[in-house]
Amino acid sequence: MLEQSQSSISPQELSEKVVYQVEKAITGKRESIRQAVLTLLANGHMLLEDIPGVGKTTLAKAIAQSIGGEFRRIQFTPDLLPTDITGAAVYSQKDQEFHFRPGPVFGNVVLVDEVNRATPKTQSALLEAMEERQVSADGQTRPLPKPFLVIATQNNLEMTGTYPLPEAQLDRFFSRISLGYPDRQAEADILQSQQFGHPLQLVDQCTTLEELQAAQAVCRSVHLHESIRFYIVDLVRATREHALLLVGSSPRGALFLALASQVYAAMRGSNFVRPDDVKAVAGLVLSHRIIARSEVQARGTTNLQIVEQILASVPAPLPVE
Repeated sequence: MLEQSQSSISPQELSEKVVYQVEKAITGKRESIRQAVLTLLANGHMLLEDIPGVGKTTLAKAIAQSIGGEFRRIQFTPDLLPTDITGAAVYSQKDQEFHFRPGPVFGNVVLVDEVNRATPKTQSALLEAMEERQVSADGQTRPLPKPFLVIATQNNLEMTGTYPLPEAQLDRFFSRISLGYPDRQAEADILQSQQFGHPLQLVDQCTTLEELQAAQAVCRSVHLHESIRFYIVDLVRATREHALLLVGSSPRGALFLALASQVYAAMRGSNFVRPDDVKAVAGLVLSHRIIARSEVQARGTTNLQIVEQILASVPAPLPVE
């Protein structure tokens, strides 16, 4: 079992508590919620790519409430400026000096709504915050709060008036998650639960930011055997050689796949990674890092299906502790 201090909770316990709280607000989407919590424990950022009205904003708010973090929301529009995100120096009449006013990116859980509607210049400002976890403004570099999670949403149907995310920015998202439509029973439950109020009112804080950071550190200590490391490398290299793909995953994809496997193992209470852990998170981490050939896309083959083909073709090592 994973080791932990007496003052903290294990990643398994923390994940179960957060999932339980978020499920109060998001009905019938346990697997998507677990993927979001996995991203949180990996200290990564997630891209929520889905149609409007399926609960993307509610998911972000519920996560923030459950961990006791500060929630911020940024609506990306074509006229949004980089300083609208990072903040800027504002002149004070009182002391006749300029003072830095932090922008909305200074939060623990930052929801970036319709990230592809802002110009590339504004997207690049978000890029630095995501990658460096800091903001450069007025000649100074200011660190962002810890933990720091960006949840960016993107409507994958309506592309008019948008600026497609560059591959460099897509690669910086730890995971891409889709909620999708609820099933019939879940949708009926949503109608019932929201008859007299919003279910976000039921979400309670179940951990602290300090406990979350401690759990993130524990996840990184999960043992990754040499055979598992080479298995991850072989999977990523297979994306670069696959006949259906134009572009394969970068080395960052291998790093994130290794970390995702560690977190997944920690969430099930293990202190070592199994091949099945890698398989369970490969689609989550790799599917948005590959580009299929145009004729493959025309046939309707998805990136996730190609990742599954690769998992079936690359031999997995024998489970070892």
